[in-house]
Amino acid sequence: MLDLIKYVVNQFAEDKENVEYDVKEKDRVIEVTVILSPSDMGKVIGKQGKIAKALRTLVRAATPASSKRYVIEIRERNGEAVDVEDAE
Repeated sequence: MLDLIKYVVNQFAEDKENVEYDVKEKDRVIEVTVILSPSDMGKVIGKQGKIAKALRTLVRAATPASSKRYVIEIRERNGEAVDVEDAE
């Protein structure tokens, strides 16, 4: 699933060498934090968060029902969390 996330992020990020992925596995959740340079934040999140929402929908649809749920957070390098998935 991480490959799918990387593929989608790399389609929009211009500074691909500086994109980092931090993966933490918890009880029933896998948290993926995408860390981007400030210039790529708007491109990856999209207007009104549409690209980020589509990425989360794509990952949710591709994840098997018996698997752990993925939570995707997008952060700016050395900054605060900018786009965090709402808890469901």
